[in-house]
Amino acid sequence: MEEAQKQHPSLLERLSAWILREPEDREQLLALLHSAYERNLLDADALSMVEGALQMSELTVRDVMIPRVQMDIIDVNETPDTFIPSVIATAHSRFPVVDRDRDRVIGILLAKDLLRYYAGEEEFSVREMLRPAVFVPESKPLNVLLREFRTSRNHMAIVVDEYGGVAGLVTIEDVLEQIVGEIDDEYDFDEVDDNIITEATGAYRVKAQTTLDDFNEHFGTQFTSDQYDTVGGMIIASFGRLPKRGERVTIDQLRFTIRRADSRRVHALQVERLAASEA
Repeated sequence: MEEAQKQHPSLLERLSAWILREPEDREQLLALLHSAYERNLLDADALSMVEGALQMSELTVRDVMIPRVQMDIIDVNETPDTFIPSVIATAHSRFPVVDRDRDRVIGILLAKDLLRYYAGEEEFSVREMLRPAVFVPESKPLNVLLREFRTSRNHMAIVVDEYGGVAGLVTIEDVLEQIVGEIDDEYDFDEVDDNIITEATGAYRVKAQTTLDDFNEHFGTQFTSDQYDTVGGMIIASFGRLPKRGERVTIDQLRFTIRRADSRRVHALQVERLAASEA
């Protein structure tokens, strides 16, 4: 009789085993985490960070890199007086240095090394200040890159495509943001397929990567430029610099508010139509 009971566990035992069982795959783990969030065992920030950490293994450098056209670079052939205003305006700590061509990255210049120029060194040479550039392929998994950043203590890598050309750059901040994200932003907006969604207020949430063609089709506008292809590029050009979260600009009776941005690029915008009297 006792052996039969051991072979056939009670309903309570089976229910306990179901509730306490370990998740068998990523989907079950995420479901368990969302259940914990709904029961207030995790806050939204903690849930977002855990999901970001889990997603790291599925992302590649291509998914988070700064595109080639958005790279802030220094040409080694320019004088410090020429490029230092750009260094001050962008406020980055590191800059790829090229030799006339974006595909010819010859090193990385730390902004702090320019203090030697201000100190009045007679023979200041940008070439002598350069640190070695690290090159990584677009297809490198993001979790592998993070591990390499930590072990090598590098903070920036130049991304190359399959032909060896420069495709963009990636920093350790870009990688960590996939985990930390923006505290005040809805963490799931990046997961939706639509680049333009309507908010309850009647305004629109727009991903900065939205092409101008798609934006024009949706809003009936006629924005075009040879210098950029996306809404984010248009907004950066309008500010003349990389805007910060909360900043606004009005273009053709549309008010653009920066909803999410980091030290390298704009991620999301809020777009509102204005009456003629408001524009």
